Amino acid sequence: MGSSSINFEIKLKRENKVYYENDVLVGCVQFSCASEAKHDGIQLSLEGIVNLQLSNSKSVGLLDAFSNSLKPITLLSSTIDLSAPGKLNAGVSEFHFEFPLKCTKEPKMLYETYHGMFININYQLRCDVKRSFLAKSLQKTQQFCIQYKPEQEPVPPPKEVCFSISPESIQKNSKERITMPRFLITGKFEKLEFCITQPLKGNLTVQHTEAAIKSIELQLLRVETCGCKEGYAKDATEIQTIQIVDGNICPKFEIPIYMVLPRLFSCPTLITKNFKIEFEVNLIIVFKDDYIISENFPIVLKRYNGPLGSKTAARGI
Repeated sequence: MGSSSINFEIKLKRENKVYYENDVLVGCVQFSCASEAKHDGIQLSLEGIVNLQLSNSKSVGLLDAFSNSLKPITLLSSTIDLSAPGKLNAGVSEFHFEFPLKCTKEPKMLYETYHGMFININYQLRCDVKRSFLAKSLQKTQQFCIQYKPEQEPVPPPKEVCFSISPESIQKNSKERITMPRFLITGKFEKLEFCITQPLKGNLTVQHTEAAIKSIELQLLRVETCGCKEGYAKDATEIQTIQIVDGNICPKFEIPIYMVLPRLFSCPTLITKNFKIEFEVNLIIVFKDDYIISENFPIVLKRYNGPLGSKTAARGI
């Protein structure tokens, strides 16, 4: 009997598939069979894993030193038998399940779901339908998201961060003597420590410039660090870039800064003994002759809830 006669999917009771630590994952595996189908057992596995890797440029010569600290970190691991070997009846049949979402081993906490370049934190269910060697075994997966559960507490007032970008400020941070057009760009961010569900907001003003401006952009970066006491591999990669000015802007005109953070490619700032996930923004000014300058601002992401806000487990072990 071909595998096409068995269709199945993993259904979660919670439609948005977002869960918190200590929740119970409730759902069912639903089968639809055109005719009666034999199987050698149906198994459902729960997996929560942090996968770490080195960038290609840093792999050579470092792999041995990092081998222990780059092993996958298991946050959740559990398996149940939904059915002993037998038959699936023709039509629709369901097998219900419940899994407690609790990390019992180190680090004894569930990190938020995160999809990065060198660090990935994934949670999923996997259903295996075992069949005889004449019929191919079947497998389906269903991913779900873990978020930190907010705890109500007063949020400290936002701290405005003012900035001023000029040839002098850039020269101050450079070891080399740089020739560039005269300009002055000032502005502020409302705060650089904020809730991940809120936008990054602020404004900027081109006070004056000798050279015409082609574009001003805001770039969100992930800074992923993998490693341990033997050494660390740190990589900054782009998540997204938005343009906030197109063409030469009038002097003294206030430009708003507004960036929404993507859900799966960002998470609350996370620092553990094996890895770190941090974030930065670059303010990039491109002049008409394609001369580019950039100013970097580290940001701290948290998860708040409600008008009072909340703290989240932003630090691991």
